[in-house]
Amino acid sequence: MNNILVRKLAVGASITLFSMSALSFTPPPAPEPDPLPEPCQVDCNFERGPDPTTSSLEATNGPFQVNTINVSSSGGGFGGGTIHYPTGTTGTMGAIAVAPGFVSPESSIIWWGPRIASHGFVVISIATNSIFDNEDSRANQLSAALNYVISRSNDSGSAIGGMVDGNRLGAIGWSMGGGGSLKLSTDRALEAIIPQAPFYSGSNDFDTITSPALIIACENDGIASVASHASPFYNTLPSTTDKAFMEINGGNHYCANSGNANADIIGKYGVAWMKRYIDDDLRYDQFLCGPDHLAEAGGVLSEYRSSCN
Repeated sequence: MNNILVRKLAVGASITLFSMSALSFTPPPAPEPDPLPEPCQVDCNFERGPDPTTSSLEATNGPFQVNTINVSSSGGGFGGGTIHYPTGTTGTMGAIAVAPGFVSPESSIIWWGPRIASHGFVVISIATNSIFDNEDSRANQLSAALNYVISRSNDSGSAIGGMVDGNRLGAIGWSMGGGGSLKLSTDRALEAIIPQAPFYSGSNDFDTITSPALIIACENDGIASVASHASPFYNTLPSTTDKAFMEINGGNHYCANSGNANADIIGKYGVAWMKRYIDDDLRYDQFLCGPDHLAEAGGVLSEYRSSCN
């Protein structure tokens, strides 16, 4: 009996000691939470370059130096041209093709090349196969020019090897080239277009366009009248498509061509549009939205409307 009693007392003591030990157990400290990620420093939503200001966008050149490559007319599908690309920057960037109008050379629109490329894009300004090519042909040539730039980017031996993001493309066109940019955006995915004094004859599917479009109109255009072309094209674009319409006060059909007197204002909007939609850079909303565009442009614009407030 004594042995049994001793064993019971020993077991009871062990249980008591275990219970007290369990009650006094201190769990290890909780692990430190994972540190918050560092704020994005480079290529955030494809951001590139310093914070924009009105003066930086109205300047002739952006933050990057620009080099050029001549493209022969045998390049494939268009009449040759010039590739403008930035230096001193890294990572891939959007590509933009620019086409001239009826019976007009590349030089009529070449100013867009260095202006936009200096803000971090690869731009190809083109001549057309024939100066008489119609709008649909110019759409095809804009597309061929974009394909050419992508192919050169895919060539590691090219000066622009590895520079182009083939998913971020845009187009600019003047007159029939502007009609071509609208037509192309009904056939191919584009992140942004800028039809400049656009001309397009015949039926179209512009009511299906989803590419954000900035239409530049010239108030006194006697060739592609605003009432017959730029304004109805803008109105035809779906309400779900981001769009803007800017009209140059007193401008004729050539109001936004190379050598124009309002390159500071036109360039500001053009660069901001491409940065906002091809780079998805929200820093540029401030230059495209809001009610004060006419006053801020100092009389250069006779009308401005957009889908953003």
